[in-house]
Amino acid sequence: MANAIAAPTAPAPLPPLVEAAAELSTDEVERYSRHLIIPEIGSVGQRRLKNAKVLVIGAGGLGSPALLYLAAAGVGTIGIIDDDDVDLSNLQRQIIHGVSDVGRPKIESARDAILELNPLVTVQLHKERLDSSNALDLFAGYDLILDGADNFATRYLVNDAAEILGKPYVWGSIFRFDGQVSVFWAKHGPSYRDLYPEAPPAGSVPSCGEGGVFGMLCAAVGSLMVTEAIKLITGVGRSLLGRVALFDALGGSWREIKVAKDPEAEPVTALTDYEAFCGITPAADAGSVPTVSASELAGMLEAREAGERDFELVDVRETGEHDIVNIDGSVLIPQGRILAGEAWAELPQDRDIVFHCKSGARSASVMAAARKAGYTRIRHLDGGILAWVREVEPHKAVY
Repeated sequence: MANAIAAPTAPAPLPPLVEAAAELSTDEVERYSRHLIIPEIGSVGQRRLKNAKVLVIGAGGLGSPALLYLAAAGVGTIGIIDDDDVDLSNLQRQIIHGVSDVGRPKIESARDAILELNPLVTVQLHKERLDSSNALDLFAGYDLILDGADNFATRYLVNDAAEILGKPYVWGSIFRFDGQVSVFWAKHGPSYRDLYPEAPPAGSVPSCGEGGVFGMLCAAVGSLMVTEAIKLITGVGRSLLGRVALFDALGGSWREIKVAKDPEAEPVTALTDYEAFCGITPAADAGSVPTVSASELAGMLEAREAGERDFELVDVRETGEHDIVNIDGSVLIPQGRILAGEAWAELPQDRDIVFHCKSGARSASVMAAARKAGYTRIRHLDGGILAWVREVEPHKAVY
């Protein structure tokens, strides 16, 4: 993260992002009356919200409260981009979905919840994965972006696409008990690259799916993201542009740091390969290393127990994941310790090693690092522990 610095002068107020729509209907006046009687919002502000188009990236932990509050506030057009389906483990924090939605596309579940809350808004669905091939076209149709992505590659992509198009976006991040929120708008102030000039080493920061997240934190951070969005749309208040709000849910405290635009930074003019920028192992590399199927691994473990073969089964997930479900006979060495070079002494080079994680992505990254470190007798479990539970031990829990 960039060093916290003091801004030399107070930033100039930002103009309203959206022009006001036509007059409100009788139903809209009644629905939004608590906004209309606030002097800073009033009829003009509410009509700006009606005219606004906001794209939310992800209908997950941050997207869930953000989408509901955008709809409740009367944002006229809400876009959702997400290519995932609702899973039971989502319901601990993704409050826009319910038990009956498990297995459904998240964007469809979210749309139904939004329209149940406010049928006066328009919901646009984008069931695809955001990447360099579609980001510019998608963003061009919206006034403002809310970034609830859970990985660094997507965050840099969002930042660069927004800068190229001259659009502002609200960013939020959560991990365990900690949350962060800011506004980035390159033509008026700092961008995400000013806060994080370089991506952290791959594997050094676990995702929420790997390290966990305090469910209620999503509401605090997601609602603050919408607060910033409404302020940008209506032109009221002081935005978080140039500041990052930090929330410690465990300690019950908010604080902020200031971040300034790097005057020597080159403007972003084109999108790039963000997985490569973040040091993520390309899929081609992951596929080029030997794998072992769940059923084959089961046979190997039986042979090892009978003393007929010797190999090491290494679980590269986090401790909390291992506590939920694990393969008997595995050794836990989290990916971060291996990629940081701290755990090579614990990995033998004189016998076979099988790595595994949740689904195969992290074990593939560890494989690539192990090969560079001189390991040759290595494979990883195809499909990770999810495949193991599905094919070998279906009585065990998944997450």
